[in-house]
Amino acid sequence: MKKILGYLFGAVLMCGSTAYADAVEMLSTDTSDPLYMLETEHLLSTTDVTYGNDLLRLGQSFSYGLNNRLMANANVHYQFDFVRARKERGFSSIELGGVYRAGVPDDNSARVSTDVLFGARFAGNRHVREPDFAKSSYFAGLRVGRQWMGVSLSGTVKSTWVFDDARGMSYIDFMPDAYFRLIDDWRIGAGAIFRLATNPDFDREWLRFRLVRQFGRTQYGATYSYEYEKSESTVGLYLNILF
Repeated sequence: MKKILGYLFGAVLMCGSTAYADAVEMLSTDTSDPLYMLETEHLLSTTDVTYGNDLLRLGQSFSYGLNNRLMANANVHYQFDFVRARKERGFSSIELGGVYRAGVPDDNSARVSTDVLFGARFAGNRHVREPDFAKSSYFAGLRVGRQWMGVSLSGTVKSTWVFDDARGMSYIDFMPDAYFRLIDDWRIGAGAIFRLATNPDFDREWLRFRLVRQFGRTQYGATYSYEYEKSESTVGLYLNILF
């Protein structure tokens, strides 16, 4: 009897360790998770295209894990405006920044992650003012959240300071986000951006949704966003590849 109980106890421990290992592996490759953090010397490439308000934007981003708590980001986008009179076409500003994990789940009983976001954008084409302003801008923020096997919940507060002769201002973004891991490597996400700007013309209220399918270390995503202030919609596709 003791041997049987010993075998059962050992089997439970093995199943538990296997489940934990599977969870760690799943989170380490789920690059669409809002709380995702790159491991040391891992590289993430994101290629995206979005369309809305007669604007087509093509983008390329790279993120690199400097260590398990710090990653660097860089991105650039090209914007094409189908409204000829508006002429908002060309390369947007180049963004350089990073994310530092100031608090890891193992450091607290609530298993909450705390991230510090920071970065800067540098001048692109003078006709490309939104959403990445042509003149220089700087941002810093704080993100708090928690990951479970099936869901990640987070909230972010980010402040941006824009230096531009015509549209110089500052604004604060409040961004709640929920991300669900479904069966067969499908994921869905829902979030919002509530923006308060010193120039009220740039106040925003976005609702965002995404659908993601994962194949190994590659993710294909589709996005939809709706903005209440101007009743505008944006649709997009993106490709994440983890190296």
